[in-house]
Amino acid sequence: MSQKGHSGGQSDAHPPLPESQSTGPQAGPARVAVWAVPLLVTLVAGGSGLSSAQPWRDELATWSAATRPVGDLFRLTRTVDAATGPYYLVVHGWTGVFGDSVAALRLPSVLAMAGAAGLTAVLGRRLSGASAGLLAGLLFAVLPGTSRYAQEARPYALVTLLAVLATVLLVRALDRPGRLRWAGYAAAVAGLGLAHLLALGLLAGHAVAVLTFAAWGPPTTGPTRPAAADRRPGIDGPGDGRWWGRRLRGWLLAVSAALVVLVPLLVTAQRQRSHQLDWVAAARLADLAALPGALAQSGVVGGVLVGLAALGAARSGRRALLLGLCVLLPVLLVFVAALAVPLWVPRYLFFTVPFACLLAGAALAGPAPPAGRAQARPVRALARPVGAGLAVVAFAALLGLPDQAAVRHSHGWPRSATVDYRGAAAVIAAGQRPGDAVVYAPRHGWLFLDLGIDYHLPRITGDRAADGPRPRDVLVAEGRRDRADLWVRECDRPAGCLAGVDRVWLVVAGRHDDPLAAVPGGKGDALRAGFTVEQVRSRPGVTVALLVRRR
Repeated sequence: MSQKGHSGGQSDAHPPLPESQSTGPQAGPARVAVWAVPLLVTLVAGGSGLSSAQPWRDELATWSAATRPVGDLFRLTRTVDAATGPYYLVVHGWTGVFGDSVAALRLPSVLAMAGAAGLTAVLGRRLSGASAGLLAGLLFAVLPGTSRYAQEARPYALVTLLAVLATVLLVRALDRPGRLRWAGYAAAVAGLGLAHLLALGLLAGHAVAVLTFAAWGPPTTGPTRPAAADRRPGIDGPGDGRWWGRRLRGWLLAVSAALVVLVPLLVTAQRQRSHQLDWVAAARLADLAALPGALAQSGVVGGVLVGLAALGAARSGRRALLLGLCVLLPVLLVFVAALAVPLWVPRYLFFTVPFACLLAGAALAGPAPPAGRAQARPVRALARPVGAGLAVVAFAALLGLPDQAAVRHSHGWPRSATVDYRGAAAVIAAGQRPGDAVVYAPRHGWLFLDLGIDYHLPRITGDRAADGPRPRDVLVAEGRRDRADLWVRECDRPAGCLAGVDRVWLVVAGRHDDPLAAVPGGKGDALRAGFTVEQVRSRPGVTVALLVRRR
């Protein structure tokens, strides 16, 4: 049957893509393999050594927030971290069922990243064919950055999943508009914003793609193209204004509905921005050049990804428009904004990586068969055109092996500034006695020394009871839950709070031969006046000293 007969007289202005229609007894397994293989590879890679790297400071913040009662969690988001509040709520429900071990905290991210890999392959199949989709999903799966954020109890894997899902749903809605499809897209966009507000920069790419849809779509052929029954003779084609206007109107309504949901979060997060991002420096041009390596967690693998993506964009022509926009526009928008407002944190942009992998997948798949030649793609036939591409993916995986190992050694940022919370807790566990106290310096920065000890010490001693034997945080005047904050308030007169304490475990950031000298202010004065150092133990990024009362 000719293409014209198949589509009910539809214009040939947009030729169908190859491999988007599958027939024959093995077509089903082949279609499943396209997304299932990258998903499984990501599960294996993300699950390997899941608990090897100890939680770093951001993950400790997740643990602190997510393990609070729901009422306390909502109070916290009114003070700090509102933008991450929805993610904390998800983890709260998860830990209520599966516990708060390192593996349990990170497993949602592993599952989300595996889903992102599978959806990346699905999107690639719709836009560039099954071979390109499979290779894009596999390339994404083997990136060190994919394992890095799959193994972190933070929202970046969930953001990546929702970014790809929203784009898949956009393509489907543009392909055949309908209320349910636009509602699904609106829900995905709302979820994307709830997971991370900066990820809404993806909408800039979507907007331009919608406006230029007549130039690069329809993106698929076969059963997803508009059926003859859905069109009226002489209209509803790419050359008709109503054909394009219906899609633009649907997109605008969907985005508006999503933004209505997100307005309260946007307002609250804007009020917290200066406090939340006070540690971020202004963006520089050098940051753009370093971004691929930062996202891939490997400079050489990031360079390979950029080269392949550029080749794929050149080879794909107009079909690369949507994917290129989803990479470039979010990055450029955040960079330009970060020139004036501190926002530039590379991991916030990890959600753009699947789209770069899709461009690379188009390059790795090689020239596609002539348009309009829909053909069966059984599993054995699918394997033939991807052989060379698989070799490149395997080569990229080998290049990234040292960085894969580094990811499982430490999640700290930068890696040279890793803090060994677990090692510090082990020092205390080995020498603690009933009646001991603990003091931290600094207390109000982003290192969260107290959270690190609070998390690891009960696990080392084997006593998880709230009133279990552990040093008393003697300087706390108001706890973090009472303050609805990630930090405590310490007492104004440290000497008085230390009265009656004979032994103090002092936990100080950095390596210090004389840890008492590193404690500033009245807290340091009180400790130096009342205590002497009995022992000092250094661990990466932290020093633990046992102080005893002067006699």
